[in-house]
Amino acid sequence: MPIGTIANSLTIIIGSSLGIIFHREFPQKIKAIIFEGIGLLIIVIGIQMALKVEDLLVFIFSILIGGIIGEAIDLEKHFEDFGNFLKSKIGSENKRFTHGFLTSSLLFCVGSMAIVGSLNDGLRQDHSLLFTKSILDGFTSLALASTYGIGVLFSFIPILLYQGGITILSVQLQGLLSNLLVAQLTAVGGVLILGLGINLLEIKKIKITNLLPSLIVVIVLSLIFK
Repeated sequence: MPIGTIANSLTIIIGSSLGIIFHREFPQKIKAIIFEGIGLLIIVIGIQMALKVEDLLVFIFSILIGGIIGEAIDLEKHFEDFGNFLKSKIGSENKRFTHGFLTSSLLFCVGSMAIVGSLNDGLRQDHSLLFTKSILDGFTSLALASTYGIGVLFSFIPILLYQGGITILSVQLQGLLSNLLVAQLTAVGGVLILGLGINLLEIKKIKITNLLPSLIVVIVLSLIFK
C-alpha cells in the first residue's frame, strides 16, 4: 500500500484548501516574491538532479526521443483537456484552473524525491522521504493555490497515479532496478524540473508536459544498454 503517496496527496489537499481560503490575505507583492523564490529554487534543484547523470548518451537521447514522442502525440494538449474536463465537472470559472493544475502536477510529480521516495516506499517500506516531500508540497501547494486557485488542489490525482504506480511497480520489477537506472531517472527528471523553473520565472515557455515521455524512454534505454 503506497502510504507515503497517500500522505503526500492529503498534504496537497490541505495546503491547497488553505491557500484557496486565505488567498485574499496574501498581498500581490508577497505572492510575486514567493513565486520568484520557488522558481529559483526549482532551477537549482533541477541542475543538482541533472548532474547525477551517469550515461550521457542515454541521457541526451532520452530527452530528445521523449520530446519527439510527446510532441507527436501532443501530450500537453491531452493534459490541458483533462484539466478543462475537471474544471467543467466542478463548475469552476477560474481562468487559471488548468494552468494551476498543470504547473502543480508537474512540480509535485517530476523530481528525485517523487521517484526515489516512491521506490523506497515499495521496496523497503520506508516512507520517510515521501513524508518529508509531503510537508514541502503542502506549503508549496498553499502558495500556488493562493494564486492559481482550486486547480492546484486536483494535482493530488496525478500524484496518486504517478507515485502510487511507481511504488506498486517497484515491487513487481525489483530485479530490474539498479542505482544506475535511478540516477538516470533522476537526471532526466532534473531537466524537466529545470524547465519548469524557467516557466515559472517566465523566462521562456517550454512544453514540459511534452517532455514527460523522456522518463519512460530513459528506463528503456538504460535497460537496453545496461
